[in-house]
Amino acid sequence: MEWTTVETGDGAKLSVRVFRPPASGEEPEAAGDVAVVLVHPYTILGGVQGLLRGMAEGVARRGYTAVTFDMRGAGRSTGRASLTGSTEVGDVAAVCRWVTENIRPRGILLVGSSAGAPIAGSAVDKVDEVIGYVSIGYPFGLLASVLFGRHHDAILKSQKPKLFIMGTKDGFTSVKQLQNKLKSAAGRVDTHLIEGAGHFQMEGPAFDAQMVDLIVKFIGSLPK
Repeated sequence: MEWTTVETGDGAKLSVRVFRPPASGEEPEAAGDVAVVLVHPYTILGGVQGLLRGMAEGVARRGYTAVTFDMRGAGRSTGRASLTGSTEVGDVAAVCRWVTENIRPRGILLVGSSAGAPIAGSAVDKVDEVIGYVSIGYPFGLLASVLFGRHHDAILKSQKPKLFIMGTKDGFTSVKQLQNKLKSAAGRVDTHLIEGAGHFQMEGPAFDAQMVDLIVKFIGSLPK
């Protein structure tokens, strides 16, 4: 595990953690030329990169470099969080560019958790090296859309492959709301529903292993 700092275009300094695969991973056949960048939940409600550590460690054990970071105003990063996640899109893009230049993967998979999902979704087409996107509990519901609705079009219009993971008891987005939103989505769109799981449950460590399995399976399905 390595720590570094990435500076954004407007001067925020982001705390970044890199999780590299062990010398002999659980799946040595894994195409480790894909890096996974994970975007944490809503900073204003206490979201920090530490919430994603279990998933990052699991992804690394499976042969992929994983990267977590504190968005502006979270954890060790400087700057101030925005209410709607608008400036944080630049944070995601800056980290992806750093990964491109310093880790040099074949491609980047962006994974966003909760409010990190719309923020990551808005960054998908801002970095050419991003080859796919995974959402964990995207807040598509009516109330959440007051804050994050401006992000919806970016990911729904993107042609890049997308996987939406959601619990059937998600308090922010119903299964019907998810399905209605994805009807208009471009390109390849996969969904995975977890029966009986609530929104905040899926952010907990009990679901880390399942999330890692879904992420790794999705990477394996992407064009080489």
